[in-house]
Amino acid sequence: MEFRIADTFVDSLSKLSNEEQKAVKTTVFDLQVNPANPGLSFHKLDRAQDPNFASVRVSRDVRLIVHQSKGSLLICFAGHHDHAYRWAERRKLETHPTTGAAQLVEIRETVQEIVIPNYVTEIRPKPRLFAGKSDDELLGYGVPLEWLADVREANEDSLLALADHLPQEAAEALLELAVGGKPQVVPTPVAVGNPFDHPDAMRRFRIMGDTEELARALEYPWEKWSVFLHPDQRRFATGDYSGPARVSGSAGTGKTVVALHRAVHLAKINPSARVLLATFSDTLANALRTKLRTLIHNQPVLGEQIEVYAMNSIGERLYGANLGKVRIASAEAIRSLIVEAAAKVGGHSFSQHFLITEWEQVVDAWQLDSREAYRDVSRLGRKTRLPENLRQTLWSIFEQVLSALKAQGLITYAGLFNQLTVHYANHRSPFDFIVVDEAQDVNIPQLKFLAALSGNRPNSLFFAGDLGQRIFQQPFSWKALGVDVRGRSKNLRINYRTSHQIRTQADRLLGPELADVDGITETRAGTISIFNGPAPAVETFESPESESEAVAVWLEERLADGLQPEEIGIFVRSEAQLPRAKAALEAAGLAYKVLDQKMDTVAGSASLCTMHLAKGLEFRAVAVMACDDEIIPLQERIETASDPSDLEDVYNTERHLLYVACTRARDHLLVTSVDPASEFLADMRT
Repeated sequence: MEFRIADTFVDSLSKLSNEEQKAVKTTVFDLQVNPANPGLSFHKLDRAQDPNFASVRVSRDVRLIVHQSKGSLLICFAGHHDHAYRWAERRKLETHPTTGAAQLVEIRETVQEIVIPNYVTEIRPKPRLFAGKSDDELLGYGVPLEWLADVREANEDSLLALADHLPQEAAEALLELAVGGKPQVVPTPVAVGNPFDHPDAMRRFRIMGDTEELARALEYPWEKWSVFLHPDQRRFATGDYSGPARVSGSAGTGKTVVALHRAVHLAKINPSARVLLATFSDTLANALRTKLRTLIHNQPVLGEQIEVYAMNSIGERLYGANLGKVRIASAEAIRSLIVEAAAKVGGHSFSQHFLITEWEQVVDAWQLDSREAYRDVSRLGRKTRLPENLRQTLWSIFEQVLSALKAQGLITYAGLFNQLTVHYANHRSPFDFIVVDEAQDVNIPQLKFLAALSGNRPNSLFFAGDLGQRIFQQPFSWKALGVDVRGRSKNLRINYRTSHQIRTQADRLLGPELADVDGITETRAGTISIFNGPAPAVETFESPESESEAVAVWLEERLADGLQPEEIGIFVRSEAQLPRAKAALEAAGLAYKVLDQKMDTVAGSASLCTMHLAKGLEFRAVAVMACDDEIIPLQERIETASDPSDLEDVYNTERHLLYVACTRARDHLLVTSVDPASEFLADMRT
């Protein structure tokens, strides 16, 4: 017998208490081991229109909804008695007449008329979005037959409410059409006779081969389903490219999932190949390893081909293996050397901040080693103009820093990657293919290293990133460094992680379009979210104490909704604001872990960290606290800006930082501040 679980079950399971989840999981295990177990109480649902639905008793009040058919058992839903029964009475499992995919379809007759509140009197009704589409076209997108009439009546106000009632592929296609796109129709494989084997069905129904596989699926249910691809994403993840390729998109559009599938695809079709999956930090590398294990659980041998590293970590490993022991100069050591050298030179008015950023973004980034090289370098991204006499003064400072580093046997990460770039220009790369997530934060020496490591081979370089989440690196030309992704770049537009309400509010922090130095534009126009949720709350309080008290109440409400502690994240701008967040968590009686670069989220505990560490994390509920004036944007950074252009860069990266924090949320978002609030919050409230 084929034993499957549906994504609707996984979602419903997450809404139960810990004890209820344990009981449900035990029952599901019993069903897989022996569906005919006399201890399991199956009950036919008299009011269900699909006669194959049945309930299985889990406890006094919790029921499991299953769908039984010849040779197949599908686990569909778990919930309290009345809720579970109502869910089953409103649905049926059927094979779509056009696509051939298995679908759980909400029964149209049981759904109340979809009404959107109208707060403004309309002079004329809004146009119907799909009135000109034929039945065949709409059915080809997976729209259930009985929902065709509702789809034809949909306008821009009712579409999102309607989409909640449709199978995912149909909802995505309609949303794509609504923003002017052309959905890709997934062709039905000729050899597929089982409707569960259709690509669309495989996104929502997962076959469980044994109890070990089931245990993995139930242990981290949200993550389990987060690694599945939309068919349009799959085409890009499995594409054949003559040169470097890049996928981009706003937060939540599945870039990381595409990167994961790209690495696995390359390993599958090249059994002897070595694949590097790289990302920005050790924290994100740990998260990628977890998702990779989930994705290849039934083909663990692929894990022997794929290595997952943070960029600096793989740099240190390869340097040690090829060039010897490495001693990295710390940021504190560099700062001390610059301050000391600046004092010796004297006779200038350069600020410490300017000197440090000039070192990081120009001298060290480009590995300049002579006065002539510094004189001639294009300072892209550095707005302060420097005539030759000032560059001579600056070089007198930086020359001392370089000499001191050499004397102490220290090297910067930029120097490390520069030496590796030279090495791999003349030696064979240990990796056949390289996939990079969070590519917007790859810096100049890292990109040069990746170009050398890839050897400019077809399919050897693949990037995933979002310019709107660039918070660490200054802009520079990828093309000039030999990585030209023009013509091989795609912008993802379907948001799977973040609700429509959270996404639209967070997007107000950014412009509608962002462009890189090479002229490739990433647009947020036309991005769609595939599910609805409560509107985010943006609140301002009179004191830090009242803010913490209000956040504590909000946290208690989320727990009462059925969220688990590990599904909650709290973010602040910097470590100085951590006490305000800790006060809220402690007032709510919620266990928590303060995350650092190397710490993963922990079951049973909420996660607390700074916004810079939020990249790559995902939670069902997020509170972003202490968004006060002078905290974000950080006053210290504003004061270091030497001219209007530098100030603009500060404001942009601070906006990106808040955007990153807000878009970690799936269902619930709370943004709080103490009066006076950050000016950015006014944009979110608009």
